[in-house]
Amino acid sequence: MPGAGRRELRPASVSSQPVRVIYLSFPGKPNSRYSCTFRSYDHPEKSPFFGRRCGQCSGGVDPNVPNVARMYDYYLDGKDNFAADRAAAEQILKKFPDTKVGARANRAFLRRAVGYLVDQGVRQIIDLGAGLPTQGNTHEIAPDARVVYVDYDSVVCVHGRALLARKDNVDFLQADVREPDALLDKLGGLVDFEQPVAFLALAILHFIPDEVAYDVVAKLRKASAPGSHLVISHAVDPTPDVTPQALEIYKKATASLNLRTREEILRFFEGYELAEPGLTFPNGWRPDDPSAPGNGINFGYVGVGRKPAH
Repeated sequence: MPGAGRRELRPASVSSQPVRVIYLSFPGKPNSRYSCTFRSYDHPEKSPFFGRRCGQCSGGVDPNVPNVARMYDYYLDGKDNFAADRAAAEQILKKFPDTKVGARANRAFLRRAVGYLVDQGVRQIIDLGAGLPTQGNTHEIAPDARVVYVDYDSVVCVHGRALLARKDNVDFLQADVREPDALLDKLGGLVDFEQPVAFLALAILHFIPDEVAYDVVAKLRKASAPGSHLVISHAVDPTPDVTPQALEIYKKATASLNLRTREEILRFFEGYELAEPGLTFPNGWRPDDPSAPGNGINFGYVGVGRKPAH
């Protein structure tokens, strides 16, 4: 994201082959809040600057380990992914050909759910496991709300901060959702927990094991005020015969899958009142067009819950 006052760090020469290079741009003040941005082309691992990181990142980039956020980006036809991500994603697509359609359905649910939150008067939204920024981000759907994106991935962190550097009511927080006490402590300076807040947990809880996932959601509920909301999308096991192979693929990635039944997903909403139509398949939740393509996607459930006054 080159801009005024930024000096772009470029390779000395670029192959005639279409390549994707991740390189860093440093503003005039290297200690400023947003200290680098990414540019993307087709094979980032070929960049002479690959693996460099800014001082705000807590980790580097390993191109050989599939990253679930970048795999999701690939499902959405994004460009912020590496060869290992694409290879793992293609293995999943061979087992589950509708995964891309499912990812788009999940994204469409995000848009409708956030629109619903805005209609309910929610003005603070925390997007957990936000992933790489793409089109139709939460702050774009709710421009008047205070939005905090949360992700533990250092690449997502830097990329997100760079893209959102000029947004006054938007923050990108690097934190691990699996550590709710530390997460809530960091969020305390960014949102007002005396007022209603919405937690978005889209396509993240199925990457967290049971003994942690239910505790995380319970602590978030306890910390939030009445009128707060919880939004969930969660994968299920539609094809038991081939799912074990998919689980093996994700075990080699940055997070393994923990698929749950409908009843186990419903348990996350204990202490919340489910908004109509309850826990449904993604395109069954207040669809814009009930006859739209993808309405048959059945390998995930979504729902929106509200914390009552008592």
